Amino acid sequence: MGERSPGARERIVAGAADMIRRRGLAATSVRELAAHAGTPLGSTYHYFPGGKQQLAAEAVRYAGDRVGAVLARELAAGPVAGLRAFLGMWRRTMLDSDFRAGCPVLAVAVEEPADEAGSAAVAAAAEVFTAWETVLARSLREHGAEPGRAARLAALAVAAVEGAVAVCRARRDIGALDDTAVELEALLRAATAAER
Repeated sequence: MGERSPGARERIVAGAADMIRRRGLAATSVRELAAHAGTPLGSTYHYFPGGKQQLAAEAVRYAGDRVGAVLARELAAGPVAGLRAFLGMWRRTMLDSDFRAGCPVLAVAVEEPADEAGSAAVAAAAEVFTAWETVLARSLREHGAEPGRAARLAALAVAAVEGAVAVCRARRDIGALDDTAVELEALLRAATAAER
């Protein structure tokens, strides 16, 4: 059906998430997002009448949902398996892009919103981080961690991984993520074993 098909909307959102993870939100225009998605500029404004900030918020949620689905699936095997999958996704993203791409959720979270509309994208980033923490904390509790500790460890894991992604991109080296993986895995193992 052309540019108005549901596929066009999803391509725009996926393309926006890809560009944001590479360049950040401020350095990405709606025109570039449309071109990257292979859709006419008019279709971008048709689907996203709120403009760039609406599109950014949806791109953040899209990326968050995709990562969250993998995380939830892998957490079925336990918190360490989920953590490994979470780390593995970011490891592949950075290595496959030669450190040119990171996490679009983090990219939006660290940029100062240009206006009140921009706060919608930052709010979406906060929602995504909370969702990731929630599924990890639930898995930790299910595997024996005390509820308060499970919540703290989940927040630490998400923050540490996201921070490691930023460090790896800056250094053009995967070491920070690998070091973070070793230490977080030890913490999660200790929390679930000690509480049993």
